[in-house]
Amino acid sequence: MDVKIEQSWKNVLKEEFEKSYFTEIVNFLKAEKALGRVIYPPGKCIFHAFEATPFEKVKLVLLGQDPYHGPGQAHGLAFSVPPGIKTPPSLVNIFKELQSDIGLPVPSHGNLESWAREGVFLLNAALTVRAAEPNSHSKIGWHEFTNRVIEKISSVKKNIVFLLWGKFAQEKQQLVDETKHLVLKAAHPSPFSADRFFGCRHFSKANQYLVQNRIDPINWQL
Repeated sequence: MDVKIEQSWKNVLKEEFEKSYFTEIVNFLKAEKALGRVIYPPGKCIFHAFEATPFEKVKLVLLGQDPYHGPGQAHGLAFSVPPGIKTPPSLVNIFKELQSDIGLPVPSHGNLESWAREGVFLLNAALTVRAAEPNSHSKIGWHEFTNRVIEKISSVKKNIVFLLWGKFAQEKQQLVDETKHLVLKAAHPSPFSADRFFGCRHFSKANQYLVQNRIDPINWQL
């Protein structure tokens, strides 16, 4: 697997791509393909989050756990689905909170690419998954890679907002230097915990922090 990744990330993560664990990830994915396993997202979309939001453009990190494992859903951006795919339940709840927080209408689609272009880094902790098997690639080395990504953002940049929704994401708090970044935590927006997610007002809080630090706020309109 040739790592097709935007140049600024290639520069920042050069050492990671040369480590043995990353070679093992690549070899594992090649073996899965050789066995005829269906992997999501498609190969060209595995690093979509990195392509859509270059390192120097990152203002906010929104962390997901695993790509969607249903046909046509995953396209390399956490929580997002391609045009024409039904909006998943967690994303429906995110849109409800967005509406109650800053008054934006609920979008008719679930494609978050415009957020990515605004500087919202939509990172899943694992970048691939086997079809119909959630968390099937969570132990192949992706978490080590994405932990290094979070640490690199934290160490090199400043005044980044980290949105950590749910227990899994909140465990990544230890990777962030909170003396120079803002960490906002809430329950996961899935239907199982959305009653504790609603009212977090993370969209307005994030923009308030960015403006206070002389950074252009995020246009959350899709």
